[in-house]
Amino acid sequence: MGGRSDQPGRGRRAGDGVTILDSTLRDGAQGTGIAFSVEDKLAAVRLLDQLGVAYIEAGNPGSNPKDAEFFARARELPLSHARLVAFGSTRRKNIPPEEDGNLQSLAAAGTPCCAVFGKCWKFHVDCVLETTYEENFRMIEESCRFLKERGKEVIFDGEHFFDGWKDDRDFALQALEAAARGGADVLCLCDTNGGAFPQEVSQVVGEVARRFDLPVAVHFHDDCGMAVANSVVGVLAGASQVQGTLLGFGERCGNANLSAIIPDLQVKLGIPCIPQERLQLLSHGAKEMASIANLDLPDNMPYVGDNAFAHKAGMHADGVLKVPRSFEHVDPYLVGNTRRFPASEISGRAVVLERLRRAFPLLRLDSQEAKAVLEDLKRLEAQGYQFEGADASFELLARKRLRPFAPFFQLLYYHIYTDYSDGQDRGASATVKVRVGGETRLMAGEGNGPVNALDQALRKALEIFYPVLSQVKLTDYKVRVLDSKSATAARVRVLITSTCGAESYTTVGVSGDVVAASWKALEDSMEYLLLLTGAQSREEALE
Repeated sequence: MGGRSDQPGRGRRAGDGVTILDSTLRDGAQGTGIAFSVEDKLAAVRLLDQLGVAYIEAGNPGSNPKDAEFFARARELPLSHARLVAFGSTRRKNIPPEEDGNLQSLAAAGTPCCAVFGKCWKFHVDCVLETTYEENFRMIEESCRFLKERGKEVIFDGEHFFDGWKDDRDFALQALEAAARGGADVLCLCDTNGGAFPQEVSQVVGEVARRFDLPVAVHFHDDCGMAVANSVVGVLAGASQVQGTLLGFGERCGNANLSAIIPDLQVKLGIPCIPQERLQLLSHGAKEMASIANLDLPDNMPYVGDNAFAHKAGMHADGVLKVPRSFEHVDPYLVGNTRRFPASEISGRAVVLERLRRAFPLLRLDSQEAKAVLEDLKRLEAQGYQFEGADASFELLARKRLRPFAPFFQLLYYHIYTDYSDGQDRGASATVKVRVGGETRLMAGEGNGPVNALDQALRKALEIFYPVLSQVKLTDYKVRVLDSKSATAARVRVLITSTCGAESYTTVGVSGDVVAASWKALEDSMEYLLLLTGAQSREEALE
């Protein structure tokens, strides 16, 4: 493999694609609050392989027992597209490669590819490694050669390359030349501190790509909020590989977000990154990765967030319904996402109509019914309700206005009992009395708090009449104070997310009493599921 060349380098040519190296399981795992188990990592590998990324950087096999176990088990994974990458440092100073435990772990990891990082900044050689510049270059060259001789594809990660370039351009280039002499297959320019800006990235990447007869990769961190932009600019300047994490996970401010970079390149610029038929898996894959990491996917994340194609303003919604590209830069279908129209006090009738068309396909935009639902919506949101995050409550509101139906049950009363003594929270209990048709039921429930106890009691009372409610589980509970100036007298908004297994939905309640607000959200949750399932007892409801 050639290194420095007097001829034009192997930078990406117009029309060429780029390869994607996902580092979620290595660099992403360094993000605060993220702790992947071995099973998590195996699930993530299967997910990323299905998505069609070319490389999965999965960790350092010599760093801890968990990673060692992962690499041992990962050898058995039947990957259809991706190549696993083991990551580690160059040899230690003044130690032959054959005696370096880290390099031995990389070679023994069983992966077809290894990424090895070395210093490209004089400052780090002086103050961190505390060795000579010549020894640093030998460390890079010999480590790459050691892995190449053992049949590995080698990616050299030029750590702090952009800072090193600004400090001493020739030194940074000499580090790359050492890697090339050692047989590295790819030279990766790392913005380890995340301080680079697009204009310098364009210049530096372009010069390196022209100088070396090797593919050039880029690896950016987001400390200045530039990681995605820098990655795109790097590709346009000649980089043929982009490294990042699927959701931007990573230390400090995170890494370059591949769920934005991939469609930026592939959809917007026509530069292939993953197989075209797998692009529609991107939104689902992002949600799955968030679930594996046990983190929420931000609603406003570009392309893959729930709000990426949400149109709340009435004028915007009306425009999109007529001509989608009037307020959308791409078709959400391309990345597996969907268009949403959150209902709120600023929604127009076009939004309301779109939200209701599934249940009422004949409803017209200019109908009095649509206008009436909108007025109900505005009146309730003025009281503190928030329907854009509570689709189920909105649908109930609309159905009751457009096609009145008898309620499934009536609350006669509830009582809440809490026990806090000796400094110990001993939980809560609740009794609920409801009427269904001509029958009443009084039930009690216990929970770790008043709302949980109320939920338990209500379920017991209603499941006698509606067994389907046994499928409902509360998965999230949020309380927001609407007027903090009123202190303990403030009204509160409660959002409850429930699931019946196949579907999740959110309901809302508002009151000056948190339990009363919770009751309203609970009531809507039960009623919504009964409506969805067409509960058989509807005809026996209140007279």
